[in-house]
Amino acid sequence: MGILRSEPMKHGTLVLPVDRARQFIDLIGHKTKMQFEDMNARELTRPYKKYVQRIDEMERILRFLTEELSRVPDADIIKNNTEKFLSHAEDYKLDEVEARLKQTYQEFVRLKENNSALLAKRNEALEERYVVQTAVASMANVQHSSNSSHNRSVDDDFEFSASRSLLDDEEGGSHRRSIETMFSNIAGVIAQVDQDRFARTLFRATRGNTFTHFQQIFDPMMDPKTGTEVHKSVFVIYFQDNRMGSQISAMSERIQKICSSYGVNTYRWPGSKQAAQDRLNSLQVQVADQHRLLMGHEEFMLSEAKSLLERSRPGGNSVIEDWRLFCKKEKAIYATLNLFEGDMNLRANCWYPAAQEQQIQALLSSSLAQAGQNSAVLIAHRTPARHSPPTYIRKNEFTCIFQDLVDTYGLPNYGEANPALFTVVTFPFLFGVMYGDVGHGAMLLSVGLYAVWKAEDLKHKVPELYYARYILVMMGLFAVYVGFLYNDFFSLGFSFFTSRWVAPEGDHKPGQAVTYHPEPWFDTKNEGGIGPYPFGVDPAWHGASNELIYMNSMKMKISVILGVVQMMVGLLLRIANAIHDNSPLDFICECVPMMIFMVCFFGFMDYMILYKWVNAMPNPPSIINSLIAMAMWGEDTNPMLGTSLPRILMGTSLLAIPWMLIPKPLIKLWQHKQEMKNRSGPNGSNGHGHGHGHYSPIDEEACSIEDLEEGEEFDFGELAIHQVIETIEYVLGTVSHTASYLRLWALSLAHQQLSVVFLSMTLLGGMTQPFPLNVITCYFYFALWFIITLGILLGMDVLECFLHVLRLHWVEFQSKFYKAEGSAFEPFCHRAVLHQKED
Repeated sequence: MGILRSEPMKHGTLVLPVDRARQFIDLIGHKTKMQFEDMNARELTRPYKKYVQRIDEMERILRFLTEELSRVPDADIIKNNTEKFLSHAEDYKLDEVEARLKQTYQEFVRLKENNSALLAKRNEALEERYVVQTAVASMANVQHSSNSSHNRSVDDDFEFSASRSLLDDEEGGSHRRSIETMFSNIAGVIAQVDQDRFARTLFRATRGNTFTHFQQIFDPMMDPKTGTEVHKSVFVIYFQDNRMGSQISAMSERIQKICSSYGVNTYRWPGSKQAAQDRLNSLQVQVADQHRLLMGHEEFMLSEAKSLLERSRPGGNSVIEDWRLFCKKEKAIYATLNLFEGDMNLRANCWYPAAQEQQIQALLSSSLAQAGQNSAVLIAHRTPARHSPPTYIRKNEFTCIFQDLVDTYGLPNYGEANPALFTVVTFPFLFGVMYGDVGHGAMLLSVGLYAVWKAEDLKHKVPELYYARYILVMMGLFAVYVGFLYNDFFSLGFSFFTSRWVAPEGDHKPGQAVTYHPEPWFDTKNEGGIGPYPFGVDPAWHGASNELIYMNSMKMKISVILGVVQMMVGLLLRIANAIHDNSPLDFICECVPMMIFMVCFFGFMDYMILYKWVNAMPNPPSIINSLIAMAMWGEDTNPMLGTSLPRILMGTSLLAIPWMLIPKPLIKLWQHKQEMKNRSGPNGSNGHGHGHGHYSPIDEEACSIEDLEEGEEFDFGELAIHQVIETIEYVLGTVSHTASYLRLWALSLAHQQLSVVFLSMTLLGGMTQPFPLNVITCYFYFALWFIITLGILLGMDVLECFLHVLRLHWVEFQSKFYKAEGSAFEPFCHRAVLHQKED
């Protein structure tokens, strides 16, 4: 038990003393498997809500610290040592860890604020330095242009005088221009992403009466708020400023508001080149000082981070990782305690494996028992629970992935046969039937063996490959095995044994068709002599003109045989479920007619295929024609096993259909009437008895409600419709499911033909070249062939075959017996909690 069917489960009540409830739950999560029911689902009272809220705050702090550590260079948190943590989990206490976390959080918040302030100051100094550098460069250009104006030639005098303002020639013109037409500027730094929008806003707001010059800053700056790098540019806005004295003009005020809306920093534009140079020297010193302060602050930050990143113990996790695991474990403990009810003693109903009952009792009575204090008690319920027990299937590293494939479709009911026991073998075998090739299977097997060999390294680096390592090994093994049966090695054949076919003697022209004949010692009639090729397909078929016809016929028949056998196994499991559930009605009215229908038609088809293979006949009949004649009650002109046997089997198959359809609903109706008659009693009472014993009104109400519910549950019409649908589904499903197994043949044919095409178009094509050229072409063609093989045959084709095999198991195999309506057994376990992935 535990693999074919669920582990036997028991229902009970766990009683804990409130003062030591947390210690007992911790012990249960560490050493046993118990699933608790929510006793506060109606009232929604959570007595340990404050503890959960405290741990939520601690987890928030841990997320903040983890984010801050991620910004520290070369800061790697050591993880994945869960067993080491669990062995020393008692070293951590909630109050102590909470206090240390809060203290560390306050230190990091203060460090972050100081770092932001230092970064802001340094950025301001850098921005002003870039503004001053722009001013120095601008003033140098102005001086150069003014010097060049004194060296104008005579020919330029007319152009110079024509470009002068007319007001300069008038009396008082220069004085008027200095008063009324003064130019001013505003300089600052803006992010490059806002540069274009800023320029457009200025142009529209000032109606084109400003000129904005941008100078890109090539070195990015660190944003003190987000910690990301930001690329910025220096801007200088030139505009006419009509003002007297210190009065601010409307244009200047408007530009200042636009700058404020964009959140840019503005700086004073130097009045002269000398002032700009002096300010630049001062800013260079200021930037160097700020840089030294930041480096010192970063070193202090690294020292603080190092205390969180160091191992808590030899071979253990980092301190911060142990804190995270501790918070996760404690939160699960208090969340479980919230399921309990009671004041002085906590109580909760629970499910647990029957095989572990004595272990749990001994653990609760001996462990943590102290003198003068009560211990925990597990009270097993003698009456069955009102709902079905959860399903507990034991898994290990090998069967885990196969069980998960089955559970993805649905979990087995309690006591129902588990398909995963058969899927362990049938899944990789059917994959091998589709993918059969020695070379490709060996490559897939190599990946699986490497994953098994490097399992510990891949467990956390590539968890998907670690998880699938055993199914890859099994799929590779069966692909190699079936490849030997198909005698395919990258579409080439082996000659391990002597071929049973030989070419006729004599010279044959290139390209001439040659008909092979069987060896004289080959017993083609199966009369006791030397039989066919000992293992797999005879290599003489490779390259033959009728190879495809022969391989198609063989693979198609093999697919049908395998499909019918697997469906019969499913029906046998359905019979086993009926016997296990002690349900003679399902056994007689469903299992037996279903098996008769399957065997009499499709089993007979498989028998004819095998009979035709092992018995040589001079005029072999067509199996398809025989089946058509059998199903249509026609006359078979060339019967294989006579004319009476197919008619008897077909008649029996047809009789099985009403056998599945009619008896079960009628028997259910009769059983329901008998049950209602027994409940009513001889005098028309409800059958519970009112004259003897103690009977409370609560019991009477509960019984009446239960009777009403059970009476309302039976609906003969609904039951009859359900039986009609199930019968039609089974009868038509056996036909469609048998045809669906032909995908084994189709996928195998596609894989073989792709392999032939890729090899012939690459390597074989290169080998046909003349000598000097064939070496070079084979070198490049091999790389091309290998890439195509990896990408298509080892990538897409593996996934395609995997999905088709999964469909065959979910639909064709499991539909014969598998209801998949069970609920999972989810015990409280520390390892399961700590291995859960973070959202």
